[in-house]
Amino acid sequence: MLRFAVGTEELLHSRFAISPLLELDFLLRTLSGRRRPRLPAGWAERLAPAYRQLRRDTDLDAVLALQSRFYGPEFIAPPPRTLAQTVADDLLTVRATPLAQARREIARCLDRRPATDQRVLAVLHGDDVVDRIADALTRAWRELLAADWLHLRAICERDVVHRAGRLGGAGWAAALDDLHPQLRWGDGAIELRGSPQNQTVTLHGEGLLLIPSVFLGPGVAAHLEDPWPKTLIYPARGTAALWAARPPAESGALADLLGRTRARLLVALAEPASTTHLARSLGLATGAVGDHLTILRRAGLLDKARSGRSILYRRTPLGDALAATGPA
Repeated sequence: MLRFAVGTEELLHSRFAISPLLELDFLLRTLSGRRRPRLPAGWAERLAPAYRQLRRDTDLDAVLALQSRFYGPEFIAPPPRTLAQTVADDLLTVRATPLAQARREIARCLDRRPATDQRVLAVLHGDDVVDRIADALTRAWRELLAADWLHLRAICERDVVHRAGRLGGAGWAAALDDLHPQLRWGDGAIELRGSPQNQTVTLHGEGLLLIPSVFLGPGVAAHLEDPWPKTLIYPARGTAALWAARPPAESGALADLLGRTRARLLVALAEPASTTHLARSLGLATGAVGDHLTILRRAGLLDKARSGRSILYRRTPLGDALAATGPA
């Protein structure tokens, strides 16, 4: 069992962040078959042609050669600093990696999982390896994740808003209580049960970094190596909605009754969300979303409540019942 010894000082410095390139890293591991979680219905088929093209046209195979199921170089997914982290921030950090650091991390990866492809080894041993890997990640992001990122980011942000509300109302124990079944708070420590690592990690007053992820599930990952802070990565709330195959709400009886956009909003509120998060995830104007939410609330389908600085909308029992009918 892995234990993080957490006292008052560590709690004061613990924080949440979002990591775009870490999500790309998990997605690439899944597409390459090195991780087993399934993708949402239709995603694998949609992404497979672009993934194959990237392997032909870029140095993506050099990135894949450095990944094992549980290990990879630190510099291709740098630690995030804030919830506002963008992929542009991440890629600038990747490109700023000193060549000596990149060589050390590449050597450790190749020691664990030797590569034999001479084209890949030429890239990994070249003086321009950092730029070539950054170029491959840039194009992989653009062709595999960019189109879906606003929606995926909104899911992660909604998770953090939920936990911030619980933190403000009842403290860290409540915020972490439903983070994952393997995690337990008690006796001054956060315990990760079922971990192959059997040790107690002292945070030395620096706090714990908590990162919600869409592609990690179903388990929890811990990051203990420099230059990252001590980190827990966990499946974001609401991710299950991506994986559930369901007909689109834009058509059928639900849309006929409410209108297409209001039907989409009602279905999207399987988890509480703010106006801004709904607008981002559905690609709608914030003002228009606010107007539709007001109408749905007047109809008795939604409630709203403050959570920290945000106003979250959630379905009422009537809204749940109506959404469950689907677009038949």
